[in-house]
Amino acid sequence: MINKSQILSLIAVLILFCSCSSTAQETINFKQTDGDFTWEVRKAIEGAKTKDIKLVFEKGTYTFHTDYAIGKYLYITNHGNGFKKIIFDFEGFNSVEIEGNDSEFIFRGQAAPMVFEGCNKIDVKNLTLDWDIPFSFQGDVMAVNKEEHYYDLKPYTKGFSWNLKRGQIEFPGINHFNFSSLGSSLSHNKETKAVDYGAMDQTLKPNYVEKLNNGNLRFHDKNMKNFPRVGSVLQSKGDKKNNRYAPAFLVRNSQNIVFNNVLIHHALGMGFLFERSEDIDILNSGIYIREGSDRVISIIADATHFANCKGDILIENCRFEGMYDDGTNVHGTYVEVDKILDSKTIRFTLKHDQQMGFEFAGVGDDVWFIKNPNPQRAGENQVTSVKVINDYFTELTFKNNLPKDLKAGDILENKTWNPNFTMRGNTIRDHRARNIIIKTPKKIIIEDNDLSSMMSSIMLRGESLYWFESGNVEDVIIRNNRFEYCNYGGATDHAILKVSPRLGESFDQTIFYDRNIIFENNSIKTFDNGIVWADRVDGLVIKNNIIIQTDKEKPQFPHRATFELFKCTNVELIGNTYKGTVTNNLKADETSLKNMVIKENKGFKNLK
Repeated sequence: MINKSQILSLIAVLILFCSCSSTAQETINFKQTDGDFTWEVRKAIEGAKTKDIKLVFEKGTYTFHTDYAIGKYLYITNHGNGFKKIIFDFEGFNSVEIEGNDSEFIFRGQAAPMVFEGCNKIDVKNLTLDWDIPFSFQGDVMAVNKEEHYYDLKPYTKGFSWNLKRGQIEFPGINHFNFSSLGSSLSHNKETKAVDYGAMDQTLKPNYVEKLNNGNLRFHDKNMKNFPRVGSVLQSKGDKKNNRYAPAFLVRNSQNIVFNNVLIHHALGMGFLFERSEDIDILNSGIYIREGSDRVISIIADATHFANCKGDILIENCRFEGMYDDGTNVHGTYVEVDKILDSKTIRFTLKHDQQMGFEFAGVGDDVWFIKNPNPQRAGENQVTSVKVINDYFTELTFKNNLPKDLKAGDILENKTWNPNFTMRGNTIRDHRARNIIIKTPKKIIIEDNDLSSMMSSIMLRGESLYWFESGNVEDVIIRNNRFEYCNYGGATDHAILKVSPRLGESFDQTIFYDRNIIFENNSIKTFDNGIVWADRVDGLVIKNNIIIQTDKEKPQFPHRATFELFKCTNVELIGNTYKGTVTNNLKADETSLKNMVIKENKGFKNLK
C-alpha cells in the first residue's frame, strides 16, 4: 500500500516532470546554403513541435527573398499599416532564442524580417542584417542653378536600383514596387556621411528629370527652396506614405527581451520597435553603414523605438549611425475622448495616421485623465472592458465612475505602460534628427554616451498636437556624457538639451509640465550657442558642465542664448564652466528668474 508520504513524493515528481516538459527547448539547426532561404526558415518555424525554440545558424551568409514569405496585415505604430511579407514569424511562441554565430542575413525587397508577438522570452544574438539593394536613391551634387531652379546629380549606380522613366526617377524597382517620388531628402557630407552642415529636411517631387550627355541627371524643381551644396551627396528615401514599410525587429506584447551583438546596416523602417512589451535590453549592438559602403543612410527611421512599454529598458554599449530619424524614442500614447457613452464608458479615437490600430489599453490597465485646458494628470481609473470599434475608435469601460467634468476633446494616457529607461556607454552620431527623445514619468538615466546630433541631442517632449506621444517626465538624470558637434542642421529651435512640450492650442501654455531634471558633469564641445532650452519645467538643475565653443563651423544662430528658459521654476545654474566668446549666456522670463539659483559658474560673460 502506498502511504501518504509516497503519494506526495509522486505528485512532486509529476509536477516537476510536467514543468520541465512544458519548457523543454527545441533546437533547430541551419546549414548555410546559397539561394533564397526563406522557405527553409518558414518550414522550420511552422513545423516546431514546442512553443520554446532555439534557432542556431551555422556561420555564413543567408539570403531572404519575399516570394515564399508569410503575408499578414499588420498595424505597426509609426509605420505604414498594410499587408506585410514576414520572413521570421514568431507569433504565439513562449520563448524564442536565435544564435546567429556572426552570420549575415541579406534581404531583398519589401520585407519585415522578424516579428515577435506574445512571447515570454526573446534572446537574439550574434547576427547582422542588411539589404542587397537599399530602398534609397542618392547622387553627388555636381551643379546648382537657383535662378533656373535645377540641380545636377551624378547618380550612384553600383549597389543601387533606379530608372529614369517619363521624366521621373523611379526606385528601387524591386518586386514591382517604386516610390511615387523622391520624397524625404537630405544632403550629406561626402567625407563623413553625416547630414550636411545647415541642411534642412525637404520633400522633393521634381517637375521633370533629364539625362545629360555626360550621364548626369538634371532635376528641374520650381518648388525647391533649399538647394543642396555642390560637393555634397543628396539622398532620398521616398514618399512618406510608403517609406516606412516595417522595422527590422518588431516586438509586441512580449517580455524578457535581450538583443546582444545584433547589427543592422539597412532596414525599411526602424531598427528595433517595441510595442506594449516589458523588460528589454539592447546590448553591444549597432545600426550603421557597412564599412566600405558608399551609402550615406543606414536605416529609414529610428534606431530604437519604444511605444507604451514598461519594466526596465536598457540600451548599453551600442553604436547608432546613419539612420534617418532618432537614436531612440521612448513614449506613451495620448488618445482623445470622442464621446462619453455612460457613467463608466467612453469612446476614444487615435489621432495620428501612424497610430491607427494601436492597442492603447487592456483590461486591468490604469488610465490617467487629462482635462482641457490643464495638461496635468487629473485622476485615474482602471479599465475593466475594451471594445475595439475599428482601427480609429475603441470603447473603454472603467471600474469606477468617470470624472463628471470629463468631456469630448480631453485626452487619456496609459499609466500602467511606462518604463524605467537607462542609456549608457553608447555612440550616436551622423544621422538625421535627435539622438534621444524620451517621454516617461518613471526613472530616466542617460550617462556616459558620446553624442552628436543634427537637431537637439536630447529632447524631452510630450505632445498632443501632432504625434500624440505622451507624456511629461518627472525623474531625469543626464550625466557624464560627451556632446560634440551638435545642432548642425538648419533649424533654429534646437539645443543640446531641449525640454519643450508641444500641446494643442486649447491647453494652457503656462502650466508646468515636466519636472525634476538634472543635467550635470557633461562635456560639451560645439560651435553654436544653444546649450539648454527649457519650457514649463519645475525643477531643473544644470550643474558642473564644461562648455567649450569650437571653430569647426560658423555659428548659424549667434543671437541664441546659452541657456533659454521660459515659464520655468526652481532652476539652478551651479558650477558650470564656459570657454568661448559668446556673451549672451542667459535668456529667461520673469517666472524663470523669480527663484533661480546662479552661483559658482566660471567663464560666462553674462550669467548672473
